Amino acid sequence: MRRFNVRMSNLRSSNAAPGYHKAKLIIKLINSVAEFVNSDPAIGDRLKLIFLENYRVSLAERIIPAADLSEQISTAGTEASGTGNMKFMANGALTIGTLDGANVEMSEEMGRENIFIFGNTVEQIEAIKSAGYEPSVYYESIPELQEAVGQIRSGYFSPFQPDLFSGLMDDTLQYDRFCILADFRAYLDCQLEVEKTFMDKRLWSKMTVHNISSVGFFSSDRTIQEYVEKIWKTPYTKQEDY
Repeated sequence: MRRFNVRMSNLRSSNAAPGYHKAKLIIKLINSVAEFVNSDPAIGDRLKLIFLENYRVSLAERIIPAADLSEQISTAGTEASGTGNMKFMANGALTIGTLDGANVEMSEEMGRENIFIFGNTVEQIEAIKSAGYEPSVYYESIPELQEAVGQIRSGYFSPFQPDLFSGLMDDTLQYDRFCILADFRAYLDCQLEVEKTFMDKRLWSKMTVHNISSVGFFSSDRTIQEYVEKIWKTPYTKQEDY
């Protein structure tokens, strides 16, 4: 078992549409794993996994200011650019993520040395798919992944319904439409870098300051002004002209 050098609480939160069976099954898996992790005496207080129901603004207002690390880990080219990562950035949380969505602009503003970037680029993902992506190749090369998938498929986390999550694992190993296994090794390595950096309080604080001081570029004032000048191409009235 991996020994954790820092104590951490891993918070997950989401919503799933009533008819979206796969999404609900993923949420069930998270909660099932949490039951085992949080009660395992060998892990103790070194790691806690918590799923917060019904993610919403009022919940975000409590989570974001308290977070040390924000995970923005969608495979490059698969996620629409949201604003959640910017909110974490503004509140001092560092980011681990792929070059997807607003992560790209964030890394440009704060510098790549102040964000934890991992995984394939959009171009690399396209090349992997064009060459005939086979998830099993990545699965067979990562022992940690084999162990985790093996436990899930065996019913370890669902002893009263041993086959409950088998379909999820089969789908991932056979299809993996988002190529998450292609990024998995890089994600593990990057998490170790995060842990190492977190133990260096001076460096972590320096990166936090860089994050906060770089967030001005993402202000709504700057964004709207750029839309006016470059997209809408409309004249705007100065306040003193009213």
